[in-house]
Amino acid sequence: MRPSMGRTVSEDEEVYNILPIHDMLADNDALRFPEVRAAMKALEPMVDLPMPPTFVLQGREMKRWRRQRRDIMDWLEIFFGFQKDNVKNQREHLVLLLANYQMRLQPPPDPLDTLDHKVVHHLRRRLLKNYTKWCSFLREPSSLFLSEVNGDWRQLTYCSLYLLIWGEAANLRFMPECLCYIFHHMAKELNRILGSPQTDKDNLPYSFGQCGFLDKVVKPIYEAVRGEAQAAMEGRAPHSSWRNYDDMNEYFWTKRCFRQLGWPLDMQSNYLMTPHQQKNQEQNGGSKHLQQKVGKTGFVEQRSFLNIYRSFDHLWTGLILMFQAMMILAFNKNGIPWDVLYDRDVQGSVLTIFVTWPGLRLLQATLDVVTQYRLVSSETKLVGLRMVLKILVASIWTTIFSYLLARAWKQRTIDRKWSPEANLKLIQLLETAAVFILPEILAIVLFILPWIRNFVERSEWKIFHLITWWFQTRLFVARGLRENVFDNIRYTTFWLMVLCTKFSFSYFMQVRPLVEPTRALLRLDMINYEWHEFFTNHNRFVVIVIWTPVILVYLMDIQIWYAVFQSLVGAMVGLTNHIGEIRTVQQLKLRFPFFASAITFNLAPKEGLLGEDILPHSRYVNLVKDMVRRVKLRYGLGKDYRKFESNTLEARKFAYIWNTVIHFFRQEDLISDHESQLLQFPGSSWNVSVVQWPSVLLSNEVLAAVSMTQVWQGNDDQRLWTKICKNEYRRCAVVECYDSIKYLLKRILNEGSEEYRIVDDLFNQIEREIEEGTFCENFKVSALAEVHSRILGLVTVLSNKAPRKEVVVALQNLYDAVVRDFLQFHTKDSVSSVRGHASSTERIELLFVNAVQVPHYEKEKAFYHRLRRFSTTLSPKGAMNDVPKNLDARRRIAFFSNSIFMNMPHAPTVERMLSFSVLTPYYKEDVLYSIQQLNSPNEDGVTVLFYLQSIYPDEWRNFLERMKLQDVQHPEENLPEEKLESSEEFKMQLRLWASYRGQTLGRTVRGMMYYHHALETLDYLDTASEFDLKQGQDYIRSESLNSCQSFDYSSTQKASSNLNSMSAVYRVSQEKATALLKFTYVVACQMYGSHKSKNDPRANDILFLMRNNPAMRVAYIDEVCRPGSGKKFYSVLVKYDTVRRQEVEIYRIQLPGEVKLGEGKPENQNQALIFTRGDAVQTIDMNQDNYFEEALKIRNLLQEFTMYYGLRRPQILGVREHVFTGSVSSVAWFMSAQESSFVTLGQRVLAYPLRIRMHYGHPDVFDRIWFLTRGGISKASRVINISEDIFAGYNCALRGGTVTHHEYIQVGKGRDLGLNQIALFEAKVSSGNGEQMLSRDVFRLGHRLDFFRMLSFYYTTVGFYISSLITILTIYAFLWGRVYLALSGFEQFIVNSLHNSALMASLNQQFLVQLGFFSALPMIVESSLERGFSTALWEFLTMQLEMCSVFFTFSLGTKGHHFGKTLLHGGAKYRATGRGFVVRHEKFTENYRLYARSHFVKGVELMILLIVYEAYGGLTKTTHVYLLLTFSSWFLAISWILAPFLFNPFCLQTVNEFEDFQNWLWCRRGLLAKGNQSWEVWWNEEQDYLRTTGVWGKILEVILSCRFFLIQYGVVYRLHIAAKNKSIFVYLFSWIFVIAAIFLCFLISRAGERFSAKNHLLYRTIQLLVALGMVLGLIVLLDLTEFHFVDLFLSFLAFIPSGWGLLCISLVFKPSLVQTRMWPVVVTIARLYEFALGVTVMIPLAILSWVPGFQEMQTRMLFNQAFNRGLHISKILKRPNQPV
Repeated sequence: MRPSMGRTVSEDEEVYNILPIHDMLADNDALRFPEVRAAMKALEPMVDLPMPPTFVLQGREMKRWRRQRRDIMDWLEIFFGFQKDNVKNQREHLVLLLANYQMRLQPPPDPLDTLDHKVVHHLRRRLLKNYTKWCSFLREPSSLFLSEVNGDWRQLTYCSLYLLIWGEAANLRFMPECLCYIFHHMAKELNRILGSPQTDKDNLPYSFGQCGFLDKVVKPIYEAVRGEAQAAMEGRAPHSSWRNYDDMNEYFWTKRCFRQLGWPLDMQSNYLMTPHQQKNQEQNGGSKHLQQKVGKTGFVEQRSFLNIYRSFDHLWTGLILMFQAMMILAFNKNGIPWDVLYDRDVQGSVLTIFVTWPGLRLLQATLDVVTQYRLVSSETKLVGLRMVLKILVASIWTTIFSYLLARAWKQRTIDRKWSPEANLKLIQLLETAAVFILPEILAIVLFILPWIRNFVERSEWKIFHLITWWFQTRLFVARGLRENVFDNIRYTTFWLMVLCTKFSFSYFMQVRPLVEPTRALLRLDMINYEWHEFFTNHNRFVVIVIWTPVILVYLMDIQIWYAVFQSLVGAMVGLTNHIGEIRTVQQLKLRFPFFASAITFNLAPKEGLLGEDILPHSRYVNLVKDMVRRVKLRYGLGKDYRKFESNTLEARKFAYIWNTVIHFFRQEDLISDHESQLLQFPGSSWNVSVVQWPSVLLSNEVLAAVSMTQVWQGNDDQRLWTKICKNEYRRCAVVECYDSIKYLLKRILNEGSEEYRIVDDLFNQIEREIEEGTFCENFKVSALAEVHSRILGLVTVLSNKAPRKEVVVALQNLYDAVVRDFLQFHTKDSVSSVRGHASSTERIELLFVNAVQVPHYEKEKAFYHRLRRFSTTLSPKGAMNDVPKNLDARRRIAFFSNSIFMNMPHAPTVERMLSFSVLTPYYKEDVLYSIQQLNSPNEDGVTVLFYLQSIYPDEWRNFLERMKLQDVQHPEENLPEEKLESSEEFKMQLRLWASYRGQTLGRTVRGMMYYHHALETLDYLDTASEFDLKQGQDYIRSESLNSCQSFDYSSTQKASSNLNSMSAVYRVSQEKATALLKFTYVVACQMYGSHKSKNDPRANDILFLMRNNPAMRVAYIDEVCRPGSGKKFYSVLVKYDTVRRQEVEIYRIQLPGEVKLGEGKPENQNQALIFTRGDAVQTIDMNQDNYFEEALKIRNLLQEFTMYYGLRRPQILGVREHVFTGSVSSVAWFMSAQESSFVTLGQRVLAYPLRIRMHYGHPDVFDRIWFLTRGGISKASRVINISEDIFAGYNCALRGGTVTHHEYIQVGKGRDLGLNQIALFEAKVSSGNGEQMLSRDVFRLGHRLDFFRMLSFYYTTVGFYISSLITILTIYAFLWGRVYLALSGFEQFIVNSLHNSALMASLNQQFLVQLGFFSALPMIVESSLERGFSTALWEFLTMQLEMCSVFFTFSLGTKGHHFGKTLLHGGAKYRATGRGFVVRHEKFTENYRLYARSHFVKGVELMILLIVYEAYGGLTKTTHVYLLLTFSSWFLAISWILAPFLFNPFCLQTVNEFEDFQNWLWCRRGLLAKGNQSWEVWWNEEQDYLRTTGVWGKILEVILSCRFFLIQYGVVYRLHIAAKNKSIFVYLFSWIFVIAAIFLCFLISRAGERFSAKNHLLYRTIQLLVALGMVLGLIVLLDLTEFHFVDLFLSFLAFIPSGWGLLCISLVFKPSLVQTRMWPVVVTIARLYEFALGVTVMIPLAILSWVPGFQEMQTRMLFNQAFNRGLHISKILKRPNQPV
């Protein structure tokens, strides 16, 4: 068949996506594959397929139906009412799946163009596996009717039906069991049609008719979902009041769906009833015959702090019981715990845990009732029964154990010893305890034998359901989650080590040191309190104050020990995975000889190796052989590259891959033209007989060989040559130079000339002497240095295009050196005899004059290019250790080379590889930077272009060189700036260069399209011959040097198309077709339709990307408004048609309504997922990048889906990320280091050995078929799924999937660059984790995983944020406890009364919090692993000098605040952080709005506590003691206040911005004012969460606010005016002053409202009278009481916190106060507090502004990394106003 060439198309020709399935005879490359034709043929209907009813197709239509080639999809469309474009989409989808499965069959089926039955069976089994499990779970007979007759065709029909349902289900795709329900009934209808002899109205499907499926099936359920989403009120309504996607889906986990919903769908079903409909029904129908809508199903999300305990009760039960046991052991006797346990009294005390244990179960059962009572209905009575029974049983057990224990101790007390009677009662207690723990023993046995546990949980036998009913709810998910025995042993050992370390530390370092001090405190009496003490008879509250920080540390320090052991285990696993073995380009040079073999071993297809069809024992033998060969390759023990001959196929393939990688480096402007020449393999020319290594590897090797000859003594050729050959590069360099000079001299001399014969004879003589081993005897090897210099002179003359005369002189000089110095006497004679009278001086001068023919420079560019390599090899001008100079290029080369030596599956051929798609969601971010964006200065006067030029100076020079705008040899000769914009091409190239260095869609698209280029390249290499590779290699090299375009389709195709042969053109077309069959890239541009209608420049930029990347597809939502029909929504797929030269619409599928019912991003992904293809889908965010060299390994990565990890094959492949934004600033570096350790070492340990890795975000690769039948790649319920990505991992784990992590491949990822953007990102993630705590996924994983995997899950997800919150609470508990002891006078009393060093040490428990230093250990260990210990240590010290501790402390506050606030009150929302270049000065007002509540208020609170403690503390008499006690607390408080300014460029300008802050603060609210314009608007927005929080949230808020009254209570008794009176009336009297202050504020506020505008003089008079009254009152107090002036300041210290507490409480009651006259007073007081807070924050900045050189130091600290990369920050700081 002739290959497809350029052609024209008619307007009526049907547009297609990948395959023109509508026309099997079309001239399309993909249709040449027999597998594609087989799949298309398989869809053709069988003979007995029923025809559509006659009333549908009549007359001519029926004849046309019979005559046209209709397939299964067309038939299903007619009968079941599917949309035409949905059918077209899924037809292509199904054909591609079948064709790709057929391609992978081994051995290939015969004939190839007939679909093998294994393919259909495999697809049906994978696609309908979830459906068959659902039927089994509900004990419902499956609707799949499979028989041997027409079995394959019927299976294919079922698969087609499911795909059509899925493709048109819209938002229902988030509800996989709902789709199972629909498929179940529609498959029944299908069976009925196929089983009936004719079709009539009686057996037509329910959805029959045009768009019947959408209107009759999808829309009713969609409307119910939409109604619930509206009831959510944008997430403000409590989760328990509306049904989310999970509730709607889990309704189909019970058989009531068949009874209530039925089929056809019962439109009056309570499942389809929305909250709005029910409300109307209640209003209109009274109380009789009300139909109650289906409520929450399976789980109720209730907001409460107690969810921390409820979801992970096993963990907290274990911690509480262990703490109780440690307390008993420590307080009874001193000694080692196992020695203390020999005491019977201690044993009896330890048994009290059996009272606590059922008590905790009672608490859990009570929480279940309180939170889940909404699940109980008339149809779920058993759920309510079990709740009640669990409370009763737990109560009974608690009572029994309490009674038995009390009875035993009573007997012991009576007998005064453990008598036989007492022992007998103790034994009875133990026997009862044995019965109590019997279920736990059974759980341990099942843990040891996990396959039994999995069998029981997955079994559908009723006996097992009856047994397990008490312990857990029967769910469709979360069954059989146990791993195999070996995995159990690994992660159990890990956690046993962690727990042993933790409990040992807690017992010996926390509990035991406090035992004696506690006893001493409890013995104290007659304490002289400084205030009115309500409880004077005991000191128990003091003991609680001292123990609270210890208990909090005890509850969170597992997180620290986990970090320590994670680092150690991660380092060991990383070492075994060979991570970081090649860290630099220099190390690569040493191992480069083995690199080719590794490339061939891993990237070249190995057919039959470790295949799926080999016998088990052969598989293990091959695994062992594979492992042995990997070791040989890795350490150079096996066959290295020099064993390949230079012209072999393997050598050419390696050179081709390497050169292609370097070619793309050059296209990305990471290297210059010169560096590209040095790094690439040269083409096969000049008759070189050895491997021609890249020039960078041959640096100085020839000089080294020449230096050896200079000192060589002796005539042994072999010894000299052996010495030279010790270095492989040196051997090749010497041979290459010899062959090159031989070729060069013959090339520039006329072949018939006498000089040519002299040279030819001379080389023949040299080669003869070498062969005979007499070279050193007949030639002066010491003279080679002179010959070398003369050769170098000749090459230099030729390279500089010198006149012919100079070439002749250079040749004569070379001839003279050879004849005079190099040749021995008798050798000279033999040479002279050739020419006769060569000794004649005259003749010598005439040598070469007429024999030289210098090649023309323009016509012989390849010659001169090769000449430059020869010159470089002879004598490089400089050291090449820094080639390439670009740090990113060096990093990528090092990682790629190191990864090739790592363990990875062997790559199949491209045709046999798994097919995949990439999906990128896009909203409104930048696509490409416009010229205006690049040249517009920001508020600091810096343009984006100038910033990029400063950050990437080398890449900017390379760009100008590539665009032929600058000579790299003379960089100072810059072209005028106007020439950058002299043409549209240059403008676009400039935009692309800038966009590829930002976080833009253009960068992401370029990176993902590398997959397409890589597949074309790999497919080319799979079939290429030596001649093809030679031509392709030469073309790539020339393209790398000469092309000025940013990117073209593929160098492979260019190289091949350069050959003028039909076979080459055919192969190019086949490569493109293969790549399209295997790879699809879909960008979900949700707003693309809106952008096009508004002529938004982003739409044009997206079209440009499609035009430059023909394999790219764009999916978007189109909203169409038509008169009479209202709004209609469509999911549309478009592409750029290269033939029509325009954008064309491929599919348009109508949706039931608006797409965004939940969170935007997952909804956007969901609507585009139907347009993806293949077995896998990689999710890529818009801030990510990819690299060509990494894309070459995609075949290996996808093969991981065929491997077993433990019991299962993986469903998600985790991929390593490189954060490419770490060098912009110090803040970005800190974030990058933290993120890098998480995505490398953290994920590595989670995957192995802990087996609990989730999907933490992109760029993981999903098993697409598995996920499309199980709810998609994310969850979308409003607010609860705000962290949508991680729920895909939760869903995978709950449904029995496995997630792995692979570090031999990586993608790039951008992170936020400024502190504000980082804070917004962390706020978003922390809030998302707060919402996760309420979710059913976390609850189920916390209860269904075994104990040790549950620990792994907890401490790597929500537990990390809980530990962060507990850390902050520990600081608070410590300081408030110290303040309580100080103000009460108790601390001073015990200092004076007791001299116990242990007691003094107990008062400083905060040092335990400082163990948090170990949380940074993973970052240090991973850096050591990948960059070396010394580098990692230096980086860590540098980070400390750049105040990374301040950053991480500030980050801790961000996490704790937003997590705690969300957990208590809700209010999580998506926070757009922006992905631009955020290295600019943030104004004081902006920082204040962002951090006032999360950091500033808390920081000031801590500072007040520290000041109070310093003033009244008994242990703080000396400064050094006070600093030791409070250093970390001061550091925390100062960090929270100053960090936003320390990490803000030009931070001292903040002092000049205070006036803006005041204008914002005193601005009155307008109707259209925003939070950044008016303080009052912002203040109300900050309190919004109190409007939607629950009752318990408000109560807890009030309780927490009451802590501020403690300071006033303590300080007022210390005032002189109190006269040491300790009566409670002193405190009560102090409130008179608070009330008076409030009254004055009220008076001034009211006066301002009434008179400030109309009667300003009266208003000023009132203010004067108030001021005079205050002064008069102060004078009276000074004269008539003991009041001192210092009391005034102390009163402020006391009353300010109380006022803040009152203000916080009043905000809780805002709905009641806002209608009263007190509300303006509250607003006024709040504004005054905000002003005072702003002044407090501003004071340290004002002080720092007076410090000489602080601004320069801060700038250096902030931009240190950029300095190291050559950032000319001084230029940026000059603020150029002119655009670049």
